[in-house]
Amino acid sequence: MADLKLKGAWNTVKGKVKEKYAELTDDDLLYEEGKEDQLIGKLQQKTGKTRDQVVDWLNSL
Repeated sequence: MADLKLKGAWNTVKGKVKEKYAELTDDDLLYEEGKEDQLIGKLQQKTGKTRDQVVDWLNSL
């Protein structure tokens, strides 16, 4: 299972995510340290991707 690495760069990543999926709201993209699984779960529901796909995609941004 891939690990999510977002510390310090979330605002930049969030902008790129919103470019690709404009239907995502700020609430969908709320990132709080320690609650990464909730963020990933919301993105899975909205994008239809698996957990690993979401994590790999976010890490690549």
